[in-house]
Amino acid sequence: MRSLNKLLWLRRLLVRVRYLYYTKFWGMDIHPTATFSLSAHFDRTYPRGIHVGAETYVALGVTILAHDMTRSLYCDTRIGQRCFIGARSVILPGVTIGDGSVVGAGSVVTKDVPPHSVVAGNPARVIRSDITVGPYGRFPKQAA
Repeated sequence: MRSLNKLLWLRRLLVRVRYLYYTKFWGMDIHPTATFSLSAHFDRTYPRGIHVGAETYVALGVTILAHDMTRSLYCDTRIGQRCFIGARSVILPGVTIGDGSVVGAGSVVTKDVPPHSVVAGNPARVIRSDITVGPYGRFPKQAA
């Protein structure tokens, strides 16, 4: 059986092209070492309000908003360094996710997330604090 890893170069190329599109054309503040799924959605109504830190991973289907038309709200949404944003999560406008935090899959983040925390749920709540993560929000391997 053939492996799809042979096409990994193509995915990296597509992510790089999308990164350039978001940063150069739309003016989003995404660090060059941050990576994201090709199905992640970044707010293009107020693109200058999107800020993603270094070594952060945004998983598939995540929606990051920087505007709320019902309240005429346009504000900055910040994701810190070394964070992981789980699949199908929604980050609402004006939220700041602290450095080294992990957002569980399917979470709706309505308030700021403290640094080095794990949040999950709808609305997202802190379920663990003072965690240590590596690049892209990966948990370190435990010694046996």
